[in-house]
Amino acid sequence: MKVISFYSNEKQLVKKAKAGNRIAQQTIYDKYAPKMLSVCRQYIKDLHFAEDVMVGGFVKVFKHLESFENRGSFEGWIRRIMIRESISYLRKSQFVVYDDEIITNKAVAVNDNNAFEDVEYIQSLIDDLPQGYKMVFVLYVVEGYKHTEIAKLLNISEGTSKSQLSKARKMLQENLKLQGVTTSVVNK
Repeated sequence: MKVISFYSNEKQLVKKAKAGNRIAQQTIYDKYAPKMLSVCRQYIKDLHFAEDVMVGGFVKVFKHLESFENRGSFEGWIRRIMIRESISYLRKSQFVVYDDEIITNKAVAVNDNNAFEDVEYIQSLIDDLPQGYKMVFVLYVVEGYKHTEIAKLLNISEGTSKSQLSKARKMLQENLKLQGVTTSVVNK
């Protein structure tokens, strides 16, 4: 069975969704929900809370759809909303700490020599980072934000952002060394 796209043009889809067309809104949700859940999951360890944040993010997407001006990527616009929603959730949950914490390295049990290639394994290493380190690491390495942007987004200094990234990389490298994995992935 061949699937035919209901809307062939993203601008048309967004226009219909702005007009309140529920089918267009559902199409947007279906198209972007898996990617946006992945974005939320990078920040929030618990999948159920990440799903809640994603749904809340889509509520904001549809509530503020009129503010999207078809400049730039629609997916990028949604992604920024999801990142901000994730950060807001973590702030409300009081999980974010940006000071020098006493950290103990946790070795992650690995049963397979190729486990470092597994996305879930890498995500588990990132999840083991203190929340402040994790947020800066994901924003910088995964999302491609600059330190000035991270500092503004998280209400921290640029120096704190750089320090948190350095500490996150060091901690990831130490955890990977405990597993006998090379650390070139962490040094991007």
